[in-house]
Amino acid sequence: MSDVPLKGQILVATPTLLDPNFRRSVVLMLEHNDDGAVGIVLNRPSETPTAKAVPDLSKVVADGDPVFIGGPVSPGSVIALGEFFDPLAVQGAVCGAIGPIEFDEDIATLTDRVSRVRAFAGYSGWAPGQLEGEIEEEAWFIAPALPGDIYSAEPLHLWARVLERMGGPYKLVARMPDDPRMN
Repeated sequence: MSDVPLKGQILVATPTLLDPNFRRSVVLMLEHNDDGAVGIVLNRPSETPTAKAVPDLSKVVADGDPVFIGGPVSPGSVIALGEFFDPLAVQGAVCGAIGPIEFDEDIATLTDRVSRVRAFAGYSGWAPGQLEGEIEEEAWFIAPALPGDIYSAEPLHLWARVLERMGGPYKLVARMPDDPRMN
């Protein structure tokens, strides 16, 4: 594991990362320890509304908010993140008052505890040392996560927006065409 745990950080795919699962992706790190790492892709909305796919969450997701493709691992599983009214009530916080929703909790009381929820199908996972190797190979930029990244109203623009926010040379990367050969 790297010297600094990456939980709560975001990984921003560099232009050299061509894997279609992660090309121009922004990944929120949910866990990073000696056993490996787990994250969810924040900028891959699906066509499926959350209220249809996960009816239990219909009262706490925005109308029409899609399920996001969290990554290629276990695509039939759902991870939901909620922004809790009481930051001290968050178990496993990943960004301020944002943390995972446990589906064994009383879902009926969820509206009293969270202001918003976003659901993700699947996740991104790395074996011990794998993510560190990818970072060493410069496949990822690392930045602090902000609540607005997780609940972005324009997720398809998130990759460029985060790079712009990082400033300096990252701004140039943000403005790169999808295929530089077509410039």
